[in-house]
Amino acid sequence: MVRLNPYLSFKNQAREALEFYRSVLGGELDLSLFGDMPEEAGMPVAPEDRELVMHGQLDTPAGLTLMASDTGSMMPYVAPTSGVVVALTGGPADHDYVAGAYAQLAEGGSDAMPFDLAPWGDYYGQVTDRFGITWMFDVGTQEG
Repeated sequence: MVRLNPYLSFKNQAREALEFYRSVLGGELDLSLFGDMPEEAGMPVAPEDRELVMHGQLDTPAGLTLMASDTGSMMPYVAPTSGVVVALTGGPADHDYVAGAYAQLAEGGSDAMPFDLAPWGDYYGQVTDRFGITWMFDVGTQEG
């Protein structure tokens, strides 16, 4: 099965962000650090990069996968762009889960559009979380 998954980039906060997202969304978190790479792999790792996340993956009980990494000193960091980066959507049965995620991600965040009933009939909201990642939330009110 082919899947499309968000992959977030951080300068040095991937571990903190992924642990926060696990506390919000639930699930299992797997982290590989730059320092975990064997030296014989041919990828030199600067001492300041050893504890940074080379690849992190959060798999939630709801079937969501969120991945992230830090940008080591060997490459330039590109900050998240403005606009929607991650969308969390669902149907009526998912309302409480999505509303709870919105509330927790909004704590310490900014640019919040309240998660509320929208003119088109869905519950909708947006927020930029404390790590600068913009989230969009949409929950349908009818099965369909």
